[in-house]
Amino acid sequence: MTENGVGPDLVTHNIVLSAYKSGAQYSKALSYFELMKGTHIRPDTTTLNIVINCLVKLGQYEKAIDIFNSMREERADCHPDIVTFTSIIHLYSVSGQMENCKAVFNTMLAEGIRPNIVSYNTLIAAYASHGMSREAVAVFYQIKQNGFRPDVVSYTSLLNAYGRSQLPEKAREVFDMMKRENCKPNLVSYNALIDAYGSNGLLAEAVEVLRQMEQDGIEPNIVSICTLLAACGRCGQKVNIDAVLSAAELRGIKLNTVAYNSAIGSYINVGEFEKAIALYKSMRKKKVIADSVTYTVLISGCCNLSKYKEALEFLDDMVGLKIPLTKEVYSSLICVYSKQGQVAEAESVFNMMKVAGCSPDVVAYTAMLHAYNAAAASKLVISHANMFNLFVSTPSSLAGKSTALRTENSVLFNASENWAKASSLFLEMEENDIQPDSIACSALMRAFNKGGQPTNVLVVAEYMREKAIPLNDTVLFEMVSACSILQDWKTTVDLIKLMEPWFPSVSIGLLHQLLHLLGKCGKIESMMKVLQWMEDAGIQPSKGMFVDIVSFSQKGCGAEYADKIQERLESMRRSGDQNSSGAVASPLSGR
Repeated sequence: MTENGVGPDLVTHNIVLSAYKSGAQYSKALSYFELMKGTHIRPDTTTLNIVINCLVKLGQYEKAIDIFNSMREERADCHPDIVTFTSIIHLYSVSGQMENCKAVFNTMLAEGIRPNIVSYNTLIAAYASHGMSREAVAVFYQIKQNGFRPDVVSYTSLLNAYGRSQLPEKAREVFDMMKRENCKPNLVSYNALIDAYGSNGLLAEAVEVLRQMEQDGIEPNIVSICTLLAACGRCGQKVNIDAVLSAAELRGIKLNTVAYNSAIGSYINVGEFEKAIALYKSMRKKKVIADSVTYTVLISGCCNLSKYKEALEFLDDMVGLKIPLTKEVYSSLICVYSKQGQVAEAESVFNMMKVAGCSPDVVAYTAMLHAYNAAAASKLVISHANMFNLFVSTPSSLAGKSTALRTENSVLFNASENWAKASSLFLEMEENDIQPDSIACSALMRAFNKGGQPTNVLVVAEYMREKAIPLNDTVLFEMVSACSILQDWKTTVDLIKLMEPWFPSVSIGLLHQLLHLLGKCGKIESMMKVLQWMEDAGIQPSKGMFVDIVSFSQKGCGAEYADKIQERLESMRRSGDQNSSGAVASPLSGR
């Protein structure tokens, strides 16, 4: 065109941009747009809509918003239309800014632009992707109220919303309503229903949908298989993983990277490590590309199964293939070194993570906190053992004993240094705007208790209250330990009130510790209250707890209270024996 003097006009440019967009060559589209800006031809709304779409696909959200805002200025050459607004709703959805989705939709209405079925569906899909089923339903009925007929996308998005809200029965109701309204479900609809059942652990129902799909003349695809494989892992059913893989083979469905990742992850989740490894080898043999997810699943799985050597071997494979390490992989590696007491190596991985531009998240920070705790605890155990051996082996040598004490003090210093590092790491989390969770807080509390700083445990507890971080069993255990060290009986009694709402779920170990502490501080009424809670919740005292508490009460509570406590414990034990007759004991029973 150019050579013949027929210079490209705006329509030509838009066709080329649209071609790049349709071919998923988003970076090329943006480069072409930059060239276009150097000509005398001004872009129109269609041009900018294509550019916004490409920016969203590339995750360049701020640039897309800047263009949108420039289009809304009074002196702008072209103004946003329904396509523009719909693209921006989708942008806020994928970036997790759900409040802005609704705000943009309302702005569109305020500016006199009437929504179409695509814009409604985009808003439903936004709510669905975040499991906001109530909001999705409200938009669904708005479609009908405004004279539109919901299409297959509308129904499927609503179905997805219920699935992600853990309401698979409601998802089924939408699917059946879809058929009643003569809107034929497509492959995506069936896969969404399979996912609704599978993601909620209902594997049998998910498999039945697969059969129904085939009966209705719709062939399952790789997405169907991936969804079922993921469901197998959640349900903990070993046989069904093999069955799903066989079903895929019988139907001629070739496994892709996502399918292999789902199957490998499912095998690891149900403890079939050897099968997971065999599948990984099959994947490599068939030249299916392993990606960061593959190695994340394998390395984290090895870590959870204490297969540290294998985890490092997979790391070597990952590095050899030049696959960038993910946050999950870094966190798993910190865990690997932490559990082996190799704090220097854990620190090295943590620093590598930062240098690589992969900002540590709460999981990585927590893994590092555990590394410092493990290292400190390990050094103390070794130190105590070494000192004991030196004292025993050199009973008459003052010099030998002095050497032992110097060794002990040196290791204690190193251990306290690790606890100080744990404290600094926690502060670093705050500086980087990373909200610590219950696990991170309990790790820091453990560090303070081990470091002889129980007062700081209660400071962390207050911090958790201010930040509305939920308490868990481990946090409560550390708080009770701190109170015991400090002999803070008032806080102990306050703790009992704090624990009451979720008392039935706390562990036997924590209850044992709490009863012992209450007896120690002479709070007999509180002790009896805890025993009453245990009885109401159907928690039977373990044999160790029974012997320990009875013994302690006889020594420190006086004969009258000791008899009452023993009588209550005997009653609870008899009741537990009757309830468990012919049945499996409660996991909290301690037996």
